[in-house]
Amino acid sequence: MQTDAPRVERDLDAVHTDQEGARSWMAGVCGPHELKVHSSRALGFRHSGTVLKSMATTLGYVEYGVDVSVRVHNSDPLNCFSVSLPVVGEQELTLEGGRIRSDRDMGTILLPSAPQELVIAGNCRKILVAITKPAIAGVLGDLLQRKLDKPVVFQPGIDAANGDTASWWRMVKYLLTETENGGSLYRDSLFTSDIETALIKGLLLAQPHNYSDELKAARAAKLPHYLLRAKEFILETARDEVCLEDVERVSGVSRFKLYEGFKQHFGMSPLAFRKKYRLEEVRRNILRSGSRSSISGIAMDWGFTHLGRFSIEYKKQFNELPSETLKRCRQNP
Repeated sequence: MQTDAPRVERDLDAVHTDQEGARSWMAGVCGPHELKVHSSRALGFRHSGTVLKSMATTLGYVEYGVDVSVRVHNSDPLNCFSVSLPVVGEQELTLEGGRIRSDRDMGTILLPSAPQELVIAGNCRKILVAITKPAIAGVLGDLLQRKLDKPVVFQPGIDAANGDTASWWRMVKYLLTETENGGSLYRDSLFTSDIETALIKGLLLAQPHNYSDELKAARAAKLPHYLLRAKEFILETARDEVCLEDVERVSGVSRFKLYEGFKQHFGMSPLAFRKKYRLEEVRRNILRSGSRSSISGIAMDWGFTHLGRFSIEYKKQFNELPSETLKRCRQNP
């Protein structure tokens, strides 16, 4: 006789009947905002969902139970891109003088640093995907192979009925179903890190934003053979002690041309590219091993012998210390 698999305990499962409790909870997920309740009735707030550990993306459902409005101010910006789609009911976003009606066929994206107001109907239950600013910037930077020089600004309405954005929403709904019923597999960062990256890439490729044209051009460009050789060598020898002369020799071109090629296609020097890759591998190993390996051991295994400098470079790259990555991993085992 078959029995149903046990349901997974959710990472996020909050219920509040008071305004400040609901506001404080969502501030912890998305960042500072103002919550106004347009009813004398008590809130029926609930947020349930899952945290993908690699970049702290949250997937879940939110409802307030009464009419409310959420306001974001320039002076106190969000810390994430809040992407939502009603399953039932509707909401309306006001941004830069324009209004977007949001229902099951049209989602919205709250931008981190823009003044905006989202009015949510009392019967609205919606999907919420909260993606941190560093995660968006990091994945887009990898796609463009350079550091971003200005914040990402998405078009605020995200179609759920047509085109590539509808495909992205179907992916979100599938992941929500699987994280609710998928057992321990969706708590393993070795499995979910690639899924989380794919989710963010999908949003960046499907939804128009201020880097879309550059992203399209970057996807069409092909790397010269000398850069492919240099890149492969850097990745294959990332744990080893190599110097710029080694990379130069493998590429078969002059140092000047090597630098120019890396700056043009990757937005950084060959050694900076190598350091970035090594830091990313350290982070992946911290998330995969959890408490089973020490941070210093992982860092030294990837060639970082000066641990103080390593911590500074890690925080500069990921906007958190290695110990904070490990702590977050332990909080969501």
